[in-house]
Amino acid sequence: MAVSDEGEDPVRQRESRAYEAVHQAADFTELKRRYRNFVVPWTIAFMAWYLAYVACNNWARDFMSHKVAGHINVALIFGLLQFVSTFVIAALYGRFANRKLDPLASGLNAKYKRERRR
Repeated sequence: MAVSDEGEDPVRQRESRAYEAVHQAADFTELKRRYRNFVVPWTIAFMAWYLAYVACNNWARDFMSHKVAGHINVALIFGLLQFVSTFVIAALYGRFANRKLDPLASGLNAKYKRERRR
């Protein structure tokens, strides 16, 4: 394998240039912005919901032990809703990614491949 004057593999140089070109693209900045705008609020919301569940289990025992139907109490419902909320957020993210992130990512991937061939 030939090594350039700079001591770096030419294939590695092409890949590095391609990565830099993609990294500097406006679409890459937009992709990161869209991702953050989805992930940060949902992470905060989920963590608040989870911490509320933990806090209620620790300090609102009367409320959490309230029977809803038979042996089913509020704590059990809250626990199950933790799983439900996880799946709902995952589904929302999948839908969001398909509509808003994947088109940008596909374009950036194509740009990366074009730049690598140069």
